[in-house]
Amino acid sequence: VAATDRETQQMQEYYGADPARVSVVPPGVDLERFRPLPCPEARAAIGVPRDHLMILFVGRIQPIKGIDTLMQALALLLQRQPALRPRLCVSLIGGDPDPDSEHERSEMARLTALRESLGIGDLVTFLGSKDQDTLVHYYSAASMVVMPSHYESFGMVALEAMACGTPVIASDVGGL
Repeated sequence: VAATDRETQQMQEYYGADPARVSVVPPGVDLERFRPLPCPEARAAIGVPRDHLMILFVGRIQPIKGIDTLMQALALLLQRQPALRPRLCVSLIGGDPDPDSEHERSEMARLTALRESLGIGDLVTFLGSKDQDTLVHYYSAASMVVMPSHYESFGMVALEAMACGTPVIASDVGGL
């Protein structure tokens, strides 16, 4: 079972899967949970000022997710539009700000150093993981969800965000 046609192609290419034996079954989203909430209500619930532009990333804290690309794009945006800085915030949901494994600690340290070197430490916040009932507030509060992944087999985050009525900016890869 594959989530997308692209994943079927990859199964054939990398594993020699017989295409006649692969079925595509896209995952679904719980529309009872992931639904648009009024933005002011969602922002109040998570503490984001009404006038801020909130950019949201949801995913694992791993190099393949392209968080460094998001940070570099943010720094470039601020060079071109410095007036945005007082109203801009970037929330990164996923992983643990105090991770257990050496790999997670290493990636978090790399991203934290990059954030500081780009001068955006005051704008980018690592929030750790959130449960799905809380996540719906973040999606509804966000001005956009950004998925700068280098690879995604499907992209459930994109579907959840869109189910909440939030625009998604995604890399042109895999299931995205």
